[in-house]
Amino acid sequence: MTVMETALSDPSPAANPLVADWTTPFGLPPFAEIRPEHFLPAFDAALAAHRAEIAALVEDTAPPRFETTLLGLENSGRQLDRVANVFFNLAAADTSDALQAIERDIAPRLAAHHAAIFTDARLFARIDALEADRDRLDAEAKRLLQRTRLAFIRAGARLAPEAKARMNAIVERLATLGTWFAQNVLADEASWTLELKTEDDRAGLPEFVIEAALRAGEERGRPGAALITLQRSSIEPFLTFSARRDLRRLAFEAWTHRGQSGGATDNRALIAEMVALRLERARLLGYPTFAAFKLDDTMARTPQAVRALLEEVWAPAKARAQRERDDLQRLAEAEGFNGTIAAWDWRHYAEKLRKARFDLDEAATKPYLALDRVIAAAFDTASRLFGLTFAERAEAPVYHPDVRAWEVTKDGRHVGLFLGDYYGRPSKRSGAWMSSFRTQQKLAGDVRPIIVNVMNFAKGEPALLSFDDARTLFHEFGHALHGLLSDVIYASLAGTDVATDFVELPSQLFEHWLSQPEVLSAFARHVATDAPMPAAMIERIKASRTFNQGFSTVEYVASALVDLALHELTDTAGLDPLAFEAAELARIGMPAEITMRHRTPHFTHVFTGDGYSAGYYSYLWSEVLDADAFAAFEESGNVFDPATAARLERFVYAAGNRRDPAEAYTRFRGRLPTTAALLKKRGLERPSV
Repeated sequence: MTVMETALSDPSPAANPLVADWTTPFGLPPFAEIRPEHFLPAFDAALAAHRAEIAALVEDTAPPRFETTLLGLENSGRQLDRVANVFFNLAAADTSDALQAIERDIAPRLAAHHAAIFTDARLFARIDALEADRDRLDAEAKRLLQRTRLAFIRAGARLAPEAKARMNAIVERLATLGTWFAQNVLADEASWTLELKTEDDRAGLPEFVIEAALRAGEERGRPGAALITLQRSSIEPFLTFSARRDLRRLAFEAWTHRGQSGGATDNRALIAEMVALRLERARLLGYPTFAAFKLDDTMARTPQAVRALLEEVWAPAKARAQRERDDLQRLAEAEGFNGTIAAWDWRHYAEKLRKARFDLDEAATKPYLALDRVIAAAFDTASRLFGLTFAERAEAPVYHPDVRAWEVTKDGRHVGLFLGDYYGRPSKRSGAWMSSFRTQQKLAGDVRPIIVNVMNFAKGEPALLSFDDARTLFHEFGHALHGLLSDVIYASLAGTDVATDFVELPSQLFEHWLSQPEVLSAFARHVATDAPMPAAMIERIKASRTFNQGFSTVEYVASALVDLALHELTDTAGLDPLAFEAAELARIGMPAEITMRHRTPHFTHVFTGDGYSAGYYSYLWSEVLDADAFAAFEESGNVFDPATAARLERFVYAAGNRRDPAEAYTRFRGRLPTTAALLKKRGLERPSV
């Protein structure tokens, strides 16, 4: 029996925990009872229920009212949301062949379902009619009406029937392609390993890298084998420390060539089709390019504004990277290397140069950054800023043994539940992210959120983090706080459901507290001796803050510029994604020794769904905000200043999408920022005129 046949074999609600009421602690899904075969019947039932709810709204003969029409729409689909939240969290964090087969089936069906709702002429007419009565609504209700109406318009509600049909077909096809894209990248990541068979293969590697490689071998059913994988927590330390240049090159090329193998997992044709369909979608809505369509509903507003920011940063970043390259080349030559350094050499020599300049290396700092200590530091920072308390709850059901759960409270009041899934495994897609099993809202009672952070750190006894790993944990926890502190009425405006180039503000801002001496001195303690990180080491960390920032900025901005250029195309005929990528990098003068942070064939931010399509610039846009926002704390003389933190919580972390993001930021800071704080943070000089 196939997966699909099995999934349809027992549709009875009594046998399906996804359809039944949940009596689990905190209202978590009953993970132990959920099997792959439960999902399709649960989706079928939830889709039918949602269609019935929408039909009732459309067929209502009474004049449309906010309380019936718009709130009816807002209250609809809760069963579908519940099933989808469980499924897509598992499909990303703990997938299987069965779940991937279901994902390929359900993703286009869900896309078609939502497209049909948001292009329904009768439903849109009822929502559109509410504009005439908007003055009687309070500010949050007006915002809900504005955002809902705009969502219908951007989905194609105003199009002619033939154009609507084509729009819906495009949306459905894009969902299929995005699913394939993500699964192809995961397959490439899971299928490649480099075995370190001899002592010579392990030359230069610290013990923590070898231990992680041995654990990777055990996890893949090869006990005793030391395996380097394509998970960032494995490949980056290997590229940093390995003395074997030939193996560094082999691993680097496998890492950067995901999605372009030429075989069944090759993503190039998918990319070409997706870019063409996105352009067609934008043109149906009257926009000249997909970038123009996508950015029209962001803080940036236009591709021109995005390009101006990226190019303003690109020039000083490239100049800085060229100086860094020259320094690395001299170091390599001083060690007896006679060639020209390449991309697989950069991390290796940069680490050596950092140690030489700052007496600081990853092997020295890791023992002070045990995972549990960094989690405690993040919790303590949230407590000092926002008054939150975290209590681990062993009784909470979780979807994998590695997942931990904490109840979050404030002044004795339940705020939400936080799940942490920190370790890499073959069943998890790469990267780090925040998601939710339940979103905060007050329309159907005081519904508290269930938020999850997912990461891919290497396991250890205990797990030790690099400083970049610790920064990633703080970053994702900033997103988690955005979801946990959400305090709005309507789920559609809750938490992280904000403009793409605003959503990274809470996460990137939270990163700043990790490097504060009062945080490091309290929580960065040696794993063996419990001695605090020496003050001199903390000072060296601070002094090295802008080290290698030319490289980091160039690899990021190059990715953002390629993303933008792809989605500014007005003619996609014959698009070869790799040739286009190469031409764009040549145009901007990409240093040969640096690659894009995310090359096009595995650029999951951009091609798994369209959340960050034409939007990878968002991290830099938000960094302009976060650098300026942290300056507000510095200007107060106290990085935990209560008054500044209260404004931050009220207007950013708790506010969701209640206001336009520019207004929200201005309410917090009193003005909008310039790029000056960003350039200072990254240590980039403005180009001379």
